[in-house]
Amino acid sequence: MKAFVENRISMSKKLAYAAPAFALAVVGIPIYVYLPKFYSDVVGVNIAIIGSVLLGVRIFDAITDPLLGFLSDKTHSRFGRRRPYIAIGSIFLAIAIYLLFNPPDASTLIVTVWFTAGIFSLFLFWTIVVVPYESLGPEISMDYHERTTLFGLRDGLLIAGTLAAASSPAIIAVVFKLASDPAGERAKFFWISVLYAPLVIVGSWWCVAAIQERPRTEVTSGDGLLTGLRHVIRNKPFMILLISYTISAVGNNLPATLILYYVEYVLQSSRADFFLLLYFVTGILFLPGWITLSRHVGKKMAWLSSMALNTGAFIGVFFLGPGDAAMYGVLVFLSGIGFGATVAIPSAIQADVIDYDELLSGERREGQYIGLWSISKKIAAALGVGIALSILGLVGYAPNVEQTSQVQLTLRILYSLAPSLCNMIAFFIALKYPITGKIHENIRLAIRERQAGRPVVDPLHPERMVT
Repeated sequence: MKAFVENRISMSKKLAYAAPAFALAVVGIPIYVYLPKFYSDVVGVNIAIIGSVLLGVRIFDAITDPLLGFLSDKTHSRFGRRRPYIAIGSIFLAIAIYLLFNPPDASTLIVTVWFTAGIFSLFLFWTIVVVPYESLGPEISMDYHERTTLFGLRDGLLIAGTLAAASSPAIIAVVFKLASDPAGERAKFFWISVLYAPLVIVGSWWCVAAIQERPRTEVTSGDGLLTGLRHVIRNKPFMILLISYTISAVGNNLPATLILYYVEYVLQSSRADFFLLLYFVTGILFLPGWITLSRHVGKKMAWLSSMALNTGAFIGVFFLGPGDAAMYGVLVFLSGIGFGATVAIPSAIQADVIDYDELLSGERREGQYIGLWSISKKIAAALGVGIALSILGLVGYAPNVEQTSQVQLTLRILYSLAPSLCNMIAFFIALKYPITGKIHENIRLAIRERQAGRPVVDPLHPERMVT
């Protein structure tokens, strides 16, 4: 039992928990950026059908994410609540990755069915792995600051994995000297699947083998899914966090969608790949500094500071134009300093609001919290793509030609000012987040008192008793 009452965890266990995040990043840029073009241009699936299927997968996720979270919360097994899903799901996820990335050379009908079945299978098994995996994190340590280190390492590897996944097609093409013809494209996706499918299994099983779940001390009620979600929604600190994070994420997905367009048509530069690399690497390098800062000023202040820096630097991008690539690089670097913290620190804060729910309800609902969090991230990504591309189409964007002044102005607004406005709104909402390190300590103490059968004071509402 000693391992579960200690708040400190070894670096080897932190690495074991963080490892799957690197491999799971393959369900990101390769799926949303590279795979649709591969299936439309090489395999022969109608692009409108691809778009409809991807939209359908988002709706599918809105059902499966909270459902899987609820199921993992209620699971009882000798191996724990989360680890069976991670271990078994990773095998099926690896198979789904391999099959989706290696479609048959067949009729349009067959490959369309293959794509549809493959993408739905991939996202189903991705949910089966990721929701329990992320739900496992808040259970590993109850320490306010230790959680920041744990989630900082996990999300740092997620950023690194995203960078590796984004670079993998180009690297594989160079290493294996692949042509840009259909055969070369198929070979490229074959090697990506051969690399990532085993990596998903290895990372997941390392996590499962190294991390022991915390023994359950709370009494499990018979609350159904909807009752549990009502408890989650009534958790005011969580709703403040979720709303702020979602608004910020919508804004941050706009430049992610538009960077290729902005760099080519506004800056008139061909170095978009370099700027993406600069942003990701800067975020990773400065993340340990933000983790250290959070230990001194608290998670909330560190998160607010990272948002302010990330946003403040990016406003300047609006004023750039042709020939300003060097200044753009400087602003990307300054904005990237805060990037890693805007990803990792909210995850660490989320673990604390789950503790507050345990105090009020007597149950641990990590799965349901992570399920809603996952939907928020996916909706933000979908809105970022949908809003950006729809507005560009309305103002007259045409590919591979010099853009009108109206299109260029729209690009600058959507790429810089709109994300900055979203982050400003998110910043002021986050100011109301109430849980500090001291309050979290009082929450943990109150949980132990309540488990002993004694009534306690709600640390956020001293006038209210929790029985």
